[in-house]
Amino acid sequence: MPNINAPADTFSCPNFLGELFQVGGKKTPFLNMIGGLNGQGKKATSFEFPVSQDWALDAASQPEISEDAASTAPPPTTYVRSQHTNTVQIFQRAVKITYAKQSSVGALSGINIEGSNPVKDEKAFQIDGNLKQIAQDVEYSFINGRYQAATAANVPAKTRGMIEAATTNVVDAGSAALTTDMLDDLVRIMADNGAPFTTPVLFAGSRKSQQISKLYKESDKFTSHERNIGGVAVKSLIFDFVEVGIVWCPSLPHDALLIADMSYIAPVFVPVPGKGYLFYEELAKKGAAEEGQLYGQIGLYYGPEAAHGKIIGLAA
Repeated sequence: MPNINAPADTFSCPNFLGELFQVGGKKTPFLNMIGGLNGQGKKATSFEFPVSQDWALDAASQPEISEDAASTAPPPTTYVRSQHTNTVQIFQRAVKITYAKQSSVGALSGINIEGSNPVKDEKAFQIDGNLKQIAQDVEYSFINGRYQAATAANVPAKTRGMIEAATTNVVDAGSAALTTDMLDDLVRIMADNGAPFTTPVLFAGSRKSQQISKLYKESDKFTSHERNIGGVAVKSLIFDFVEVGIVWCPSLPHDALLIADMSYIAPVFVPVPGKGYLFYEELAKKGAAEEGQLYGQIGLYYGPEAAHGKIIGLAA
């Protein structure tokens, strides 16, 4: 039965016997690694917040200065800074459960044999389900989000995700299949551009995780010390510049890979005074039902974007 955008009543949300399983729920490894939704990230007091202030040296060259020329000071050189920003966005979901639904825990649909409905508190179940959905939506937004500032009250703010944020270190596969050379190229480009490689992690979707294991199994770059285990699951890659762990990230698109330096990444929360970072509150009662909402203002801090890198345009 599909989920519905409507209140939970005894007919739209029937009870059943049987063990309760969540089907199709995706893991949120990226969000979990940066602290989750417990308010332990960064705090802001406005939707738009600074991510980094960047400046760069000019390309290295050999000076040509004679003694005569050195007797006069050269024109001054000024290093100019630029600021990068991101925005939090609103995450909001509502629940509404009729009194009849809350009290009818013994009303069962489907096959009725010995047993009881495992959901004893419909309100708690619906709040928990919506909270888990918010976590999945935050994970997806932190990976795939497209930046949009809220320029008016009717314009939604949208946080910039890691795929869009990483612009300096990019390998475009041009619809070709993933190769070990592409991974080598990405790490080399990151090294040449000054990536600090403090805590780098390679995030890959399900297909690319399998492809990475297969690539290194079939190449002369694979080393294994176990002889009593069948199959290959590569969990880290060693490059000339750094060792990178691999994490399966279901929200990552199948045509991309991401190397993110986790030491620079954190969720950003704009708390609502007197309520908190991500909270549930009851809404005004209009009849024989309880209604409430989950609400949070959350965005992604990713530090200097040149600390991260991506491969895009990969064949499925």
